[in-house]
Amino acid sequence: MSSPEHKQKIWNLIKDIKTAMLTTLHGKELRSRPMVLVQDAYDGTLWFYTDLESEKVMEIEKDHDVCVTFADPDNQVYVSLTGVGRPTRDKALINKYWNTFVAAWFPEGKNSSNVGMLEVKVTKGEHWDSDSSKMMKSLKTITAKVKGQQPDLGEHEKFGTKN
Repeated sequence: MSSPEHKQKIWNLIKDIKTAMLTTLHGKELRSRPMVLVQDAYDGTLWFYTDLESEKVMEIEKDHDVCVTFADPDNQVYVSLTGVGRPTRDKALINKYWNTFVAAWFPEGKNSSNVGMLEVKVTKGEHWDSDSSKMMKSLKTITAKVKGQQPDLGEHEKFGTKN
């Protein structure tokens, strides 16, 4: 979907945020919940632990399309990644990323039948990254309004299929 350099750029934007909002289709309504990213690199796929008996897994099995959003308001970084979700019981992955934080959510341990991973293969996305302070953004916004222009508040890029 994107070059190794672009994947590294996305990783650099999301790696310190860690907690994302996963959006699924719940019947005819959208539903979001926080999920903690567990990987230590990004290759076009996101990984999260999940309870395989949860409602989100049932929703993903009905409609595989998901959206994962990351936000860091302090640094003005926002990333929205759309992709295909798939739950898996891949023991190698479960073992690879298992840690004490995850263990707290699964008191029966990593061999419990409901412990699994949620794979999200990213197909497209969008990100915003502004290096300006809030004061500078306000000034740029006011200046642009006076000039009848849109303010330049930093980098914004769409990528992937069907932009």
